[in-house]
Amino acid sequence: MGKLSETLSLAQERARTMNLAYAGTLTPKEAWDVLQLAPGAKLVDVRTRAEWDWVGRVPGSVEIEWMLYPGNEPNPHFLAQLQRQVDREALVMFLCRSGARSNAAANLAVASGFTNAYNILEGFEGDKDASGHRNKVGGWRHANLPWTQG
Repeated sequence: MGKLSETLSLAQERARTMNLAYAGTLTPKEAWDVLQLAPGAKLVDVRTRAEWDWVGRVPGSVEIEWMLYPGNEPNPHFLAQLQRQVDREALVMFLCRSGARSNAAANLAVASGFTNAYNILEGFEGDKDASGHRNKVGGWRHANLPWTQG
């Protein structure tokens, strides 16, 4: 079994264990590996414009706000934007700050006919540490994966 198959099998097993509707859950490192190994795979970053601008971006990701900034209201066009930018058959991975909005986005994607949706655990910034700070416990940046800051 190749690295891609192995990674996706592990992610799918996690989803079964957690009783999730979507295909699987990936760590940030696993998601990066999938992006490298699976032609056509997409990473959809569902954070806000402010987060992309001020916290950082994943190069090559599709950026679609789940919650609109500054009002913090649900993006009524999320699904239409997703359908325009990502093929329903594509392997699509959702990323947010810590994994909650991306979980919701992955659930919506599956309910809307996306057949290969994954959530990225830990998100871009990971969980808060004992001092209430992010980027020290898990997450895309903590894993030293590619990102840029505006």
